Amino acid sequence: MILAISGSTRELSTNLNLINAAANLASDRFNVTIYRGLLGLPQFNPDNDNKNAGEQVADLRRQLRLADGVLICTPEYAMGVPGTLKNAIDWTVSSADFYHKPTALITASSSGEKGHASLLETLKVIDANITDETQLLISHAKLKVSNECKITDDNTLLDVETLLLAFDEVIQNSLDNA
Repeated sequence: MILAISGSTRELSTNLNLINAAANLASDRFNVTIYRGLLGLPQFNPDNDNKNAGEQVADLRRQLRLADGVLICTPEYAMGVPGTLKNAIDWTVSSADFYHKPTALITASSSGEKGHASLLETLKVIDANITDETQLLISHAKLKVSNECKITDDNTLLDVETLLLAFDEVIQNSLDNA
């Protein structure tokens, strides 16, 4: 099972449409579950990290532990990572739920370069299993993904398909070495 996390909390976001498009493209390889709890997570507080984190945090951690891999699709907000996504990742630092977890990152935004670089560094620091082949930056994403969850740009479609194949390989290697 792949846990997909959209960094956008908008109901009809380009990133959620992209997750659904990727899930359709990889339906023969992956069962994708979309995480819907970003808005329900409390603000990260190290004082509450273990005993008092709450059910929302426990649920996020449980879903991460059960997942064979994590697919993150996120926009860039004000040249950085959306706060709700960063907050969710902060809740996983002490529990190490991303440790060696196969992870794919797609930043789909107007530009996205700075937010992508920042989130990529965060994922590397927490030892997510992310490779050059399992990360992708899609600039001008609104022009390349439809509201019907279809990738409409041929180059972007090829890039996403290539990422999904590489992601599958990383997952299979991880499962083989477990």
